[in-house]
Amino acid sequence: MLYHLFEWFTKNGIKFPGSGLFHFITFRVLVAVLLSLFITTVYGKRLINILKRKQIGESVRELGLAGEKMKSGTPTMGGIIILLAILIPTLLLANLDKVYVRLMLLCTVWLGIIGFIDDYLKIKARRIAKARGEIYKKNDADGLAGRFKIFGQIMLGIIIGSTLYFNQNVVVKREVITDNYGIQNNALQRGEHRLGKNEDTLVIDGKVHRFVTVKTPITTIPFVKTHEFNYAKLLPESWANYTYILYIIIVIFIVTAVSNGANITDGLDGLATGVSAIIGLGLGVFVFVSGDVRIAEYLNIMYIPNLSELSIFIAALVGACVGFLWYNAYPAQVFMGDTGSLALGGIIASLAIIVRKELLIPIFCFVFLVENLSVVVQVSYFKYTKRKYGEGKRVFLMSPLHHHYQKLGYHESKIAVRFWVVTILSVVFAVVTLKLR
Repeated sequence: MLYHLFEWFTKNGIKFPGSGLFHFITFRVLVAVLLSLFITTVYGKRLINILKRKQIGESVRELGLAGEKMKSGTPTMGGIIILLAILIPTLLLANLDKVYVRLMLLCTVWLGIIGFIDDYLKIKARRIAKARGEIYKKNDADGLAGRFKIFGQIMLGIIIGSTLYFNQNVVVKREVITDNYGIQNNALQRGEHRLGKNEDTLVIDGKVHRFVTVKTPITTIPFVKTHEFNYAKLLPESWANYTYILYIIIVIFIVTAVSNGANITDGLDGLATGVSAIIGLGLGVFVFVSGDVRIAEYLNIMYIPNLSELSIFIAALVGACVGFLWYNAYPAQVFMGDTGSLALGGIIASLAIIVRKELLIPIFCFVFLVENLSVVVQVSYFKYTKRKYGEGKRVFLMSPLHHHYQKLGYHESKIAVRFWVVTILSVVFAVVTLKLR
């Protein structure tokens, strides 16, 4: 809103000292980080006190660790702090006319509401048990039913996939390159477009570069020199008109998987928050290089116009996660709950899809992937052995994986920090794939 206000001032010839700063995206990124940090650290404490007064807190967290009862009464639904610290700076500082910004705001609010409803229903179940004089035992059935969570994630995936496929402002520009014989290669050599169709020129460092605008659903394949892949190639040519269905299904799967992966990872103080902040930094690098035509041309990667405005959103995301760690680091003064974890996972998935790096998710979201797989393996193996031998056996001492390490005697802060280190390595490796091919 402030961005549009200063734009209006400029168009109407109203100038005052410092007004021109809002034209620089670097300035708005810096302000977004500082503002999100201010909201989480200063106003976050006030929200925590409100949650305590309303008795919106976790009951005893039973982890099965020698009967240990941990942090009873710690407020939950702290994800509200993260969501506000993302939404407020973005609304104030970003260009809200950009489709990518609108899409990410929708994603944040959508999954935040789903997580909020889930947390609220769990809190309601605790209050009912307390009113009856009963000891509350954590039960996943007390929250929002799994099918409703999945339905909400599917609907969001449909919206994101449809927008990215059909919206005319969502395009990729590929440079037209000719060899010594004047033969066109790169985008044109693949036969996807003819010369002159959707073609324009950009001047980079005094040299004219020719680009074609591509609307097809393409993504980046890591470690491959010709590193772009068109989803339409997965279908027979006669089914080319139905590529949008395949693309939307892929988007739904990614959003659902990563969102649930972040939700599962949120089991230790600071774990999901720190991992999300690191992944956010990595996605910020992808947005920066893909949204700048000079860097994209140098790295020989796809240039995505209008992507730079997402830097404001990502800056707010990183600032919100880092600021939330002030209260969420061990021993946690507040838990983010599903309000935060579902939203963070969906945000990361959506950003990866927008920057056409969804095939890199298993790399930079390695911790989410492993946490997810540990649950799948544990449950599957238990059911298999129970059916075959009459007694269920387990691969891990406890799932998700972070609880397995707790059973082994590791302190939760050590587990969280080591998972952060693994995430740093995986994010760095993902960024390196820009040239490692």
